[in-house]
Amino acid sequence: MTAEQDLRLRLIKDCLEKDTADKEDIITIFLALQKQNFILGNCLTNLLDKWPKQKDHNTTSEDQLLFGLLFDNNNWDTSSET
Repeated sequence: MTAEQDLRLRLIKDCLEKDTADKEDIITIFLALQKQNFILGNCLTNLLDKWPKQKDHNTTSEDQLLFGLLFDNNNWDTSSET
């Protein structure tokens, strides 16, 4: 949080701790903030779902892995036994 946001949060906290805040106002603010939280969460989920996905170059397909195993097995030198 920025210093300004921290100050605003402290002012809200101080106001809520006093008896000057009405219960109805607190409920209204809480519900509005909760609704905004849900909307922001949905926006982030949609953004991540639509984000372009890049191919992971660190993975190998199964065909390449199988070929490598077969190739490696064919090159074993079986004539030299100890």
